[in-house]
Amino acid sequence: MNPPESAPLTALDFQLVVLRRMADFHPERVADALRELSTDRTRMRAANRRWQASLRSAARRGALTRYLNVLGTPAARDERRVGQLVCEAVAWRLPLWDDLRFEVLTAPGGGIWHETLARAPGAEPPPLRDTADLLPWSCTLEEVARAFAPAVPLEGSAPTRWRLSFTPPPE
Repeated sequence: MNPPESAPLTALDFQLVVLRRMADFHPERVADALRELSTDRTRMRAANRRWQASLRSAARRGALTRYLNVLGTPAARDERRVGQLVCEAVAWRLPLWDDLRFEVLTAPGGGIWHETLARAPGAEPPPLRDTADLLPWSCTLEEVARAFAPAVPLEGSAPTRWRLSFTPPPE
């Protein structure tokens, strides 16, 4: 059963939004995740539609407030220095990805600069020896960049879709 369009978004809905972003690239992994969450593609599409509507709403809240309302109390809040600028890193646990956290970097004033999946504190990244080790939702962009240096960050098709250019080691 799908919640009504006017129902508040939940942490489950947010995970479905993240899954929707991956559905075109890894449909089989998304199908597995939907089964794990006991839900379906209809609810995933509805959650994505409601999330997009919340982003464009005339009554929309600040970006960080939106995440706090949907995801609840963060697992961590830390100061982070980017060059000379001090910003805040706010991270939430998402049950589908135990070893990762959804993290946003906020600018002074609360604007969101960056959204990503980041390694959970104390969680060990997988060994990354070749491209066969690069499984979705198992490693972060930072870990891939370190493992396959020199990696060059590239702009993606949206602010949350970063890409890396690197030369894999010979097999």
